[in-house]
Amino acid sequence: MSISSTVSDNGKKVSIAVSGKFDFQLYDEFRSSYVETLGAGVQYIVNLADTDYLDSSALGMLLLLREHAGGEGSRIEISNSSADVKKILDVANFGKLFDIN
Repeated sequence: MSISSTVSDNGKKVSIAVSGKFDFQLYDEFRSSYVETLGAGVQYIVNLADTDYLDSSALGMLLLLREHAGGEGSRIEISNSSADVKKILDVANFGKLFDIN
């Protein structure tokens, strides 16, 4: 389980990749991946290509990222989800809050 992140040179795009299980054990690491970024006006991409599983705490962490990014005006894309992960996101109606690809 791990988080890796990259920030564009101008700070306007942040890519966060989650591998393994996305659960509460990754809270500090996930938060650290974006907390120093500008928030509102920044495009966030959360890559879940290597994520095997996510639980309710991971959903909560995504909501905290959305709040940091400006709430309703946020620009957050959740990409490369497996069928199982996408199903969890669908059940939680995250398609209404995030751009899921």
